[in-house]
Amino acid sequence: MTRSGIVTVVGKPNAGKSTLLNRLVGQKLSITSPKPQTTRDRVVGILTTEQAQLVLFDTPGLLNPKYALQSAMRGAALEALRDADVVLYLADAAEGSPVPLAEAAGLSAEPRAPILLVLNKADLLGAGQRAALAARFPEAHFISAVTGEGMEALLAAVVARLPESPFLYDAEDVSTQSMRFFASELVREAALEQLEDEVPYSVACEIEEFREDRTPLYIRAVVHVERESQKRILIGAKGARIRELGRAARVKLEALTGAPVYLDLWVKVLPNWRRKPAIMERFGYRLAQEDRP
Repeated sequence: MTRSGIVTVVGKPNAGKSTLLNRLVGQKLSITSPKPQTTRDRVVGILTTEQAQLVLFDTPGLLNPKYALQSAMRGAALEALRDADVVLYLADAAEGSPVPLAEAAGLSAEPRAPILLVLNKADLLGAGQRAALAARFPEAHFISAVTGEGMEALLAAVVARLPESPFLYDAEDVSTQSMRFFASELVREAALEQLEDEVPYSVACEIEEFREDRTPLYIRAVVHVERESQKRILIGAKGARIRELGRAARVKLEALTGAPVYLDLWVKVLPNWRRKPAIMERFGYRLAQEDRP
């Protein structure tokens, strides 16, 4: 009998959740950045072996929301926790002892699914730090999502806890999400890499057209920001910044699609979109009913 189920990866911002999903799946699905709050919604990756299929959920970092978009991000993480068959609670080992998951997530009780504590960035620990953490958390898995340390043992532990089940998806599938979704995320990743301060957090990307019947493949993308001043920063002097952003995004898109890409990139202003549920839902970010104004 094979095993199959949902494996939800949760943790505080910048714990390395997206890097871990990419490492397990074996290709880049989740965008990554040193900036916190990079992941805004559930990202799905599928890992299939001969005996098991892991449907991996990368989630936004657990935080106390200050505005509507952050409430939607928190809601996405909590929903993924409720759906989980196995939970990977990822913590930055270099930050010391993690708090219990229920406390980090603001829950009254631990999730129903089995929880594996995973201490990431173990390659940054000194011998003394590692020994102290191992003594305090003897069941923890020490890994490095960057180097691959500890992946085999972690994967074996996850598989052992999955329910017996036929595979949920075809063995060749790597995600349930569309190419449009990943294209939008990669354009936003390019913006995160090139923009400083508050501007990246105000960026949303919308794919208006995705034409696979053309060579090169044609993608029309609109980058939305909240203020005219942010638009000027994004465009840059004589359009220099937006050209560089487009070049960087095109390289990422060509790696994703395996084909030449013509990226038609535009910038528009949507005032305070992060605080407006109707506009957020247009970009795929959903507020729970109790969080709606």
